[in-house]
Amino acid sequence: QAHLVRQGSDITLVAWGAQVHVLAQAAQAVAEADGISCEVLDLRTLLPWDVQAVTSSVAKTGRLLVSHEAPLSSGFGAELVAEVSRRCFLSLEAPPVRVCGADTPFPLVFEPLYLPGVERIVDAIRDTVRF
Repeated sequence: QAHLVRQGSDITLVAWGAQVHVLAQAAQAVAEADGISCEVLDLRTLLPWDVQAVTSSVAKTGRLLVSHEAPLSSGFGAELVAEVSRRCFLSLEAPPVRVCGADTPFPLVFEPLYLPGVERIVDAIRDTVRF
């Protein structure tokens, strides 16, 4: 089962692993700076993933942001977005967003540039909420 890290009402943020902590930091930043209320979910498992928890949250908030460290193309976030779009289409107030790693190989020395950090997520949250 997914774990509810933070309750919110404006947008649902979904991740797993280390990226959950980055989402929690971004949620705190936009709450303090912009008054945006983010619901943060930690999937904890990918197969099976907790479809009910994610779709219930998105039905409540109307928005979805998925973040993971893998490349954008063919990442598990695409599966999440596809399923949520199908199940929550009429509840969505903005297109679902993925904030992921770049579609390119990278040397470890450039990992901070490659991985989705707090700033990229904060920007995506603001863009999605203002859609």
